[in-house]
Amino acid sequence: MPTSPCGCYRLPRLIEELARYGAMQRRSSLYRQLAKADLIAIDDFGIAPLADETVRDLLEILDDRYDRRSTLITSQLPLDHWHVYLGDRTVADAILDRLVHNSYRVVLKGDSMRKHRGAALKSASPSRPKER
Repeated sequence: MPTSPCGCYRLPRLIEELARYGAMQRRSSLYRQLAKADLIAIDDFGIAPLADETVRDLLEILDDRYDRRSTLITSQLPLDHWHVYLGDRTVADAILDRLVHNSYRVVLKGDSMRKHRGAALKSASPSRPKER
């Protein structure tokens, strides 16, 4: 059975998709699509508060994918703050169990690459004389 390619979402956009499918009463259709993707990347996890319904949606998505497909999550929120961020302790435990088991964790240190890129662009641009 062929599988789908990857899906890449910033978490706020995934939440919008969940709401859109929910309004059409087709949320389970989105769950099925996400379950089939070889890889799902969820970026910007932890930058905005989540509604209880969204946390439960995340559990459904991760449960469907657990031990079947790859999921990549990027976050600037330290892992030890995820329980508080997710709210409901039982659901947070279930989500973290599915994410942490059989996972690879990469912790990056240092300045943002955007910061380096911005500094490089500023130093590469010719300076103009100041106007009086």
